[in-house]
Amino acid sequence: LTPCAHLPHSENRPRNGGICVANHTSPIDVIILASDGYYAMIGQVHGGLMGIIQRAMVKACPHVWFERSEVKDRHLVAKRLMDHVQGKSKLPILIFPEGTCINNTSVMMFKKGSFEIGATVYPVAIKYDPRFGDAFFNSSKYGMITYLLRMMTSWAIVCSVWYLPPMTRQENEDAVQFANRVKSAIARQGGLVDLLWDGGLKREKVKDAFKEEQQKLYSRIISGNQENRSRS
Repeated sequence: LTPCAHLPHSENRPRNGGICVANHTSPIDVIILASDGYYAMIGQVHGGLMGIIQRAMVKACPHVWFERSEVKDRHLVAKRLMDHVQGKSKLPILIFPEGTCINNTSVMMFKKGSFEIGATVYPVAIKYDPRFGDAFFNSSKYGMITYLLRMMTSWAIVCSVWYLPPMTRQENEDAVQFANRVKSAIARQGGLVDLLWDGGLKREKVKDAFKEEQQKLYSRIISGNQENRSRS
């Protein structure tokens, strides 16, 4: 494995007390970014190899890990995030708001949690060069060890990383709109397709609320077409 990263706009590197958000293709995204800066991580406590890595990371600097039972408590997560970013001497916290790895062609829906707390957001766009190897971690196809072996036996892993100017939530802008604005900026810079889909749907069933929303949208389209025909 020969990692090679191009890192333009370095003057926009994330700073202490902020939140770094990036699109997510591979677990090695963290390694690529850590080669040029220092970050605190947030995530769920894992077992196995990932658990060993997490415990070793905590010894080096403070990270924010959650037990599985705590992850769904949005208020607890927000409070832990807020406590971290209010400490201006603490490392910027690195978050992948898609919540899952996407296949290096698009950016999918950003979860709104990290955009609700009012911190300065430092967007980062990551794009791997597919000519040298496929860095996408398809967790439904490969386990972590198999994936890492594939990466280590690749000819090279080449990627570009762009540090975008810091962004803050605008007046009269809600968290979802802010998240979408940051996502669009990352997609545009990285040459990725900007999608509204939830990347987590590759493992979960579509929520009833999403189905109802699409049904209402389709109903309005049908009703509009019928009105246009009656007028004509």
